[in-house]
Amino acid sequence: MRSGSRRTAVAIAGVILILFGCTDQQPTDPARVAPTAQRNDGSSSDTALSPRLVRQLAAARGIGRLADPPHVRPALAELGQALMFDPILSGNHDVSCATCHVAAYATGDGRSLSIGAGGTGLGPNRTHPDGIFIPRNAPPVFDLAQLRHMFWDGRVETDGHGHFITPAQSQLTPSMQRVLEFGAISAQPMFPVTARAEMRGQSGNELTQIADNDYTDIWSGLMRRLGNIPKYRRMFERAYPGKRFDDMNFAYASNAIAGFLVSKFTMNNSPWDRFLAGHDNALTPQQLEGARSFLTLKCSICHNGPTFSDDKFHDVAVAQIGPVQGEGLQGRDDFGRMNVTGNPADKYLFRTTPLRNVELTGPYGHDGSITTLEGFIAHYSESDVKLRTYDPSQLEPDLRGTVLDNTAGVLAQRDTLLNGVVLTPQLVDNLVAYMRALTDPAARNLTRFVPKKVPSGLPVGQ
Repeated sequence: MRSGSRRTAVAIAGVILILFGCTDQQPTDPARVAPTAQRNDGSSSDTALSPRLVRQLAAARGIGRLADPPHVRPALAELGQALMFDPILSGNHDVSCATCHVAAYATGDGRSLSIGAGGTGLGPNRTHPDGIFIPRNAPPVFDLAQLRHMFWDGRVETDGHGHFITPAQSQLTPSMQRVLEFGAISAQPMFPVTARAEMRGQSGNELTQIADNDYTDIWSGLMRRLGNIPKYRRMFERAYPGKRFDDMNFAYASNAIAGFLVSKFTMNNSPWDRFLAGHDNALTPQQLEGARSFLTLKCSICHNGPTFSDDKFHDVAVAQIGPVQGEGLQGRDDFGRMNVTGNPADKYLFRTTPLRNVELTGPYGHDGSITTLEGFIAHYSESDVKLRTYDPSQLEPDLRGTVLDNTAGVLAQRDTLLNGVVLTPQLVDNLVAYMRALTDPAARNLTRFVPKKVPSGLPVGQ
């Protein structure tokens, strides 16, 4: 064996130990990884920086290039775009899906916690006269066709057989499920429209008179609204050839929104994708070093696969902020996945965040309590200490006094993968650099997807 090949093999063997056996070791100990993998200052030898080695590490984690999106009929995507931006789907015609998933903020809204029905303005400037916040951060909509679980708690999901599990239970009928073409993302838009704080409103419209758990009537009411607009009737029938609008239900609308998201927000031309395709110079030296660190430390145990999410649920010791979620201390706690499963072992667990375009999508965490990417990566270093010393001054003024002291409960459930994790400032810098290599240039300006007008004639608001 040539000496260079031998050194590479030794490095990979050391990486396998850290990936599959030595997960409780501190990630800054170079001897635990491989003789040539990392120096104490966070830099690497030439062998460790070999593009070939980094690609092999990525393959070991299943972190390949993101596949192209499935084919979406142009008429379906056009319908979905209109519905995404049209306030007709909100109770009082004052908010659309795109109010919290804003093109100018990389399909988030630049806020820790969103403001839905009854608010005014957009993004960080949005306000509510009664100070009402949605209890969770608005996640971005990139690459969602790749995931089986939607929402932070995974309350909309598809099982291994393609069956849908949702809060609507049997109200999402088998015939409706057959309409949903793109997996869990096709069902996701069916639920924000039913939530009072998000879109339906508290009062003042016909939808608010319907019981919260009567999804069927809420969806039927929305279809009646859409059916009163001739252009929407035509668009639905073009999107679903051979089907009359009067025979459709809200699953057709939800599936169309998903089709738009899948076709336009699946982005796989980041520097990292180009690197995986064989372009050695697609990453800067610091990004390459950050990639090596990410792939050999604990980061990629949960952030893996093409989306950098294992699509599972973890407690990473994020501070709880914000309004009533309805659980625990003062009724202000958020038990996460336990809300869905009822299993106490799932308390405080939230879905692993996909990382593509992550530099654009802050604030971070299920409630946006960490406002910068650097801060969120650094949070994983001694996360127990970070939680106990959380600084609310990073939040907007209305949220600074809402930090809940549930530290003991969160740390009792904290993922054991975080035990002993200590990151040097240099490692944090390198990891941030690598995260920036996951940004597709096309994601930096998404305003091209904002329609000038929508069929209802209501303001687009972007």
